[in-house]
Amino acid sequence: MLGNFVTGTSVLAPAGMLLELSDGLGVSVRDAGLLITFGAVVLCVGSPLTAWLTSRIDRRLLLATTLLVLGLGNLASAFAPNYAVLLVLRLALLSVGALYTPQAAGAAALIVPIEKRGGTMAYVFLGWSLAVAVGVPLITFAAGHFGWRAAYGMIGAIGLINFVLLWARLPGGLSAAPVDLKTWVAVGRSRRILTLLGVSSLQTSGQFVVFTYFGPLLTGLTGAGPAEIGLVFAIYGVCGFVGSVIASRIVDGWGSYNTSALFTSLMLAGIAGWTFGAGHFTVMAAAVAVWGMGFAASNSMQQVRLVTADPALAGATVSLNTSVLYLGQAVGSAIGGVLFAAGQLHASGYVSTAVMSCALLAVLLATREKRPAGA
Repeated sequence: MLGNFVTGTSVLAPAGMLLELSDGLGVSVRDAGLLITFGAVVLCVGSPLTAWLTSRIDRRLLLATTLLVLGLGNLASAFAPNYAVLLVLRLALLSVGALYTPQAAGAAALIVPIEKRGGTMAYVFLGWSLAVAVGVPLITFAAGHFGWRAAYGMIGAIGLINFVLLWARLPGGLSAAPVDLKTWVAVGRSRRILTLLGVSSLQTSGQFVVFTYFGPLLTGLTGAGPAEIGLVFAIYGVCGFVGSVIASRIVDGWGSYNTSALFTSLMLAGIAGWTFGAGHFTVMAAAVAVWGMGFAASNSMQQVRLVTADPALAGATVSLNTSVLYLGQAVGSAIGGVLFAAGQLHASGYVSTAVMSCALLAVLLATREKRPAGA
């Protein structure tokens, strides 16, 4: 879970300091946002590729090495002399960081009994909620008061501490099922798995049209400063953490379909509230709270549904789910960047709402369980 915190904070860090990166590196806000877009492309490609290349490596060694690279890469980013070097460093560290989230989920599934996998995987994914609840607000605070270099240094230090903790505590000898060509063919032939992956991509695309530019959008629409922006990130993340905890407690009884539908509905309600409340900080912050309740829980439910859809393919499907999440980030942030550069601050909310509506319809109509207590 803590490794996911480091991974999530590393991936989302630029969103918390777009203005500082823009000013410090002499680039536009949209160019600073491309750190997320291009990084997401690398993560999208890297997740299934690295799952295939590393499927026979001990999970402890693999996960610890990934955190070591993330820690050192963020420390190096703090000393980047210009935008081009920072971008290259980011793409390099994320090409390795693509490993962590799917392989952590797989490792957790190896440690606990089958009947506890749903709740445990949801718990491990709480690290991403913490990244938004604590990591991104810390980034916003550090960048606003001490500069973006200090923010990167902080992430790097936390990553190295986490590397030591994980190496000391995770048991060795954890081996996942090998991922080979037959595995990918089986995934490609599963209509259910492909549908679930499509839902994941829609959910993330809809969010990142707005999320990538949270700070500049709040400033442009409400005049919010760093403190208010950090507060909204914290609300989003804390509510995401709460939502994930609730999901991990109810999924085994409700079933992952019902749980997924509930939290996807909360995301849509929150994004719609942001859209129609644009210009009123209190309304937008309250909408973000509702939105936040759904985002991490929905992601973890997708992981659970994919694993239980075909446990034998879990190594491939979890990595592919992570891949399509990053694809969604790339698409959503790219659309958001175009709209922001064109001055269409209100339009981003409407686009986000439309995409998330499609995601909810897909959950309700295309992924309904055949049996009440299924995947």
